[in-house]
Amino acid sequence: MRIPFTQVDAFADRPFAGNPAAVMPLAEWPDDTLLQHIAAENNLSETAFLVPLTGDTEAAFELRWFTPTAEVALCGHATLASGHVVLSSDNAIDRVAFRTRRSGVLAVARQDSGYALDLPAWAPAPRGLDAIVAALGVDGVVDTLWHERAYALVVVDDAATVRNARPDFRALAAAEPCVAILAARGQETDIVSRVFVPAYGIDEDPVTGSAHAVMAPYFAEMLGRTRMTAFQASARGGRLTCRLAGDRVMLGGQCVTVIEGSFLLP
Repeated sequence: MRIPFTQVDAFADRPFAGNPAAVMPLAEWPDDTLLQHIAAENNLSETAFLVPLTGDTEAAFELRWFTPTAEVALCGHATLASGHVVLSSDNAIDRVAFRTRRSGVLAVARQDSGYALDLPAWAPAPRGLDAIVAALGVDGVVDTLWHERAYALVVVDDAATVRNARPDFRALAAAEPCVAILAARGQETDIVSRVFVPAYGIDEDPVTGSAHAVMAPYFAEMLGRTRMTAFQASARGGRLTCRLAGDRVMLGGQCVTVIEGSFLLP
């Protein structure tokens, strides 16, 4: 059995930047154990699986995402990569929508030289995160916030603190299973962040769309405006734009296809 395989660098304008994701279209859903084995074999932060939908007036595909160790509720960069693969294969369409099991309908549309990704806005609420802050090993904490989908947002007063942070990943994984976001106001961009997910097998995620769905409501209120620029300061790095639109966040970014081929199964 051959499964088409495309590896895409998402939120990137060149290869070797942004966040790599595998996109794999399927005719129907196999057993979840097989999906997890494939994602582990790919060994990327996310593998996106697509199955065509018939009779659905809102979405063309069902979409699921797997890290090497678990299925996740929302993944922005692999959704963007999936939109890139679908739209690149058909110049006659400008938008594609995906139905997801835990985050509703998400859409990717052509925008300038890249794409616009439509995600739910997950506004976090203040909460103490002492163990997470300690594991991140940072000072100058301004705010700590939490979203019920297990996203922790730690805001510090200096972008240099974000860039220079050296978390204790073992302690971070033990503190509370979550997506840990470390962020500050930037100088060249409105937001500078890094994202750590050791509880799900990813010490540092290169560029995280879902984290910006959490950060955008917070920074929109801080800055007093709905449009923002952002840079995720991982080793690969990634730039994106954010626009808060009511209960949605529109992320802008580019994609680059780096590998095309087939995944072989017995």
